[in-house]
Amino acid sequence: MRTMPAGEFKARCLRVMEEVKKYRIPVVITKKGRAVAKLVSLDAPATDVFGCMAGTARIVGDVEAPVLAPAAWKVVARPPAARRAK
Repeated sequence: MRTMPAGEFKARCLRVMEEVKKYRIPVVITKKGRAVAKLVSLDAPATDVFGCMAGTARIVGDVEAPVLAPAAWKVVARPPAARRAK
């Protein structure tokens, strides 16, 4: 939390308001060393789950290819009793 004298706040009011909105850090405004006001951001940050992980992963290789080559697969036959149950 920042503190700022009232005279400095008056001179830079619009800039300070934009910084509070952008960085969400409250500013306490003082007069003769005593706190008289607190400037905080009005809205809570939007929490949207769609796109929140954008740019954090990297695709390496072919994502559609099987993990193992087809020659490495082992085929297991069903027991004869399971085939007759159909």
